[in-house]
Amino acid sequence: MLVLAVDTATPAVTAGLVELEQSAAGAEAPADVRTIAVRVRVDARAHAEVLTPQILECLTEAGRSRTDIAAVVVGLGPGPFTGLRVGMATAAAFGDALGIPVYGVCSLDAIAADGARDLAPGAELLVVTDARRREVYSARYREDLPWAMGGIGRRVAGPDVGKPGELDTEQATVIAGSASHVDLFDLPVLPVETPSPAGLVRVAAPAVLARAVPEPLVPLYLRRPDAVEKSYRTLDRTGA
Repeated sequence: MLVLAVDTATPAVTAGLVELEQSAAGAEAPADVRTIAVRVRVDARAHAEVLTPQILECLTEAGRSRTDIAAVVVGLGPGPFTGLRVGMATAAAFGDALGIPVYGVCSLDAIAADGARDLAPGAELLVVTDARRREVYSARYREDLPWAMGGIGRRVAGPDVGKPGELDTEQATVIAGSASHVDLFDLPVLPVETPSPAGLVRVAAPAVLARAVPEPLVPLYLRRPDAVEKSYRTLDRTGA
């Protein structure tokens, strides 16, 4: 089936079309995932302007129409409020217009899905992305069994937000994620920086292939937005 995948949890605005099939080895094996078109633009201020055009460009490149899309997968973060809202609203709009299911996944899981494929059993992967304010979003994954959780590893901690120096990295053996943050840790680096369409679909593959009813889309903000409404207290008659 053809799956549209989008993510706006990082400065990379990502859209792609992915062919998803059940593995010939059976339901217990990882699904077959093949990217047929992808667009990525790194611009934290351009989520709203470029995401939908990127989707349309992918459809044109692949020679497909919107009605060919069978499901949508969207990254839920963690990430900044404005960026997440754009990706989720766009995914929901396509789902509503086409009458197809929309599946939300943790964006850190999608990075792990690309990185964990090469991990040996027992290895532990730390994924970090930029949370601004000199903090990072993070999660840790362990490959206890070959192709656990459909090939993304088992998440053993997170997602969390905090300062890099406060993270528990004692068990981690390798790291992936934001290029400006992975070097803060004394760990081997995997070359996976942002969620890919294939990674997003790998995470959602069991639910998509089972045609499960999607859970409601709930963004992983992990903290309050920077912009909040001002509060006003009522003055009494004395002006206090």
